[in-house]
Amino acid sequence: MTLDKNGIAKRIAQELRDGYYVNLGIGIPTLVANYIPEGMDVTLHSENGLLGIGPFPTKDKVDADLINAGKQTVTFVEGASFFDSAESFGMIRGGHVDLTVLGAFEVTDQGDISSWKVPGKLVKGMGGAMDLVAAAKNIIVAMQHTDREGNSKLLKACTLPLTGVKCVKKIVTDLAVIEVNETGFKLVERAPGVSVDEILSKTAAPLAVDDDVPEMNL
Repeated sequence: MTLDKNGIAKRIAQELRDGYYVNLGIGIPTLVANYIPEGMDVTLHSENGLLGIGPFPTKDKVDADLINAGKQTVTFVEGASFFDSAESFGMIRGGHVDLTVLGAFEVTDQGDISSWKVPGKLVKGMGGAMDLVAAAKNIIVAMQHTDREGNSKLLKACTLPLTGVKCVKKIVTDLAVIEVNETGFKLVERAPGVSVDEILSKTAAPLAVDDDVPEMNL
């Protein structure tokens, strides 16, 4: 079976490590906050000025004045800090973010990412993504493997304007976990019940596959 958005977020949460400072992009990445392993010390960062984001609030805990960079209401954990966006981007540009999780429209087997320009739609710009891909120590992409027409989003070359070049390290989709290394894409895990052949058929760029590809442990 393919993973839903929460399944993708749950798998990405397995990439977190104790002591990490993590920035979660808009969309699927924000759901990772709900799956941080119990007892793990992870500090979530938002470029609008919050360090120490908690899980999404229940209805009785919603505070309209407390939002993340995507304007979603959030909670904060004990010890959280609030500051202006200039200081927040100073943290990003200073290399203090250990892991960034971003959504994407396209990713190439060289680690290039297109994540902001929607064809036919007016957008203000790429926001903080350009800074994050340039400065974060590790970039993981969370996205669907194909678009609504069934076209692969894992390509040899992006067709949309780039957000960053050779920066993505790993991709988690509804079908698979794929690493990006010096030689291109490598299949690491597959979603439960999804075959290697299906993943290959829906990946436009070459994909290296070992003899035995394990299923994700969710």
